[in-house]
Amino acid sequence: MTSTSNPRDLRAELESLTTEAFRPDLADIDRLPTLEIARLMNGEDATVPAAVAARLPAIAAAIDAIADRMARGGRLIYAGAGTAGRLGVLDASECPPTFNTDPEQVVGLIAGGPAAMVTSVEGAEDSADLARADLDALALTSADTVVGISASGRTPYAIAAVEHARRQGALTVGLACNADSALAAAAEHGIEIVVGPELITGSTRLKAGTAQKLVLNMLSTITMIRLGKTYGNLMVDVRASNEKLRARSRRIVALATGAPDEEIERALAATDGEVKNAILTLLADVDGHTAARLLEESGGHLRAALAAAR
Repeated sequence: MTSTSNPRDLRAELESLTTEAFRPDLADIDRLPTLEIARLMNGEDATVPAAVAARLPAIAAAIDAIADRMARGGRLIYAGAGTAGRLGVLDASECPPTFNTDPEQVVGLIAGGPAAMVTSVEGAEDSADLARADLDALALTSADTVVGISASGRTPYAIAAVEHARRQGALTVGLACNADSALAAAAEHGIEIVVGPELITGSTRLKAGTAQKLVLNMLSTITMIRLGKTYGNLMVDVRASNEKLRARSRRIVALATGAPDEEIERALAATDGEVKNAILTLLADVDGHTAARLLEESGGHLRAALAAAR
């Protein structure tokens, strides 16, 4: 554990972090015209994708490992504090409507619990015990993956989550924005996106937050692609829970099949609105029951189900 209760030691530790570095060239930023500040900030943000690109092999390796576990029934669990925790919760919460996952399949844990999404919970990020308790409440298995997220790479909550998960036999990933971080070292898959000093010293919701969001997008999205949650680049497992998504469902079926509207409506009605099943009934000329069976036998992979039907 890299945390310390000595204020002087903590200050020295923070000063050693790239994400906390002070940039003298920006010391007069508050005196600049608004447009110039916006240009500076935009220029800083433009450097983030390159920092992510430098770590793509590590990201891809983590994704393959996550997908392998999830294909065996495992869960993807994010754990972080503050902005990092909120980004994990955000990514997890978007998976059910986008990929029709069970809400318990991708989980976001934030130090301090749900209240910490909108209000700072004092001391929560420093609690290793809290991380262990949050994971124990989920009854971890060896099929699960825990992704610790921390811009600094030193947050006790994130590190403890990864260490505890690893002891339970779960797959572990450490996502940080500093090199040689304790979080990455604690995990089987360390991903360090070094974005450099922030425009506002130490405000890691900026470039570091953007980098974390980009990587989390990749972890969840590409994992879902590997699990057959898409057909090409179409969200065929989308859950039509509102009018906009119902319209999107019809459009996805149209793009995948080229079928006229009347046939699309009949196919969706015959498959209880399941986009993937509707596409299969149209492309393979099978009924809804057969489509469901073929998809179950193929583990939900539409391409495999189509091949089996043909």
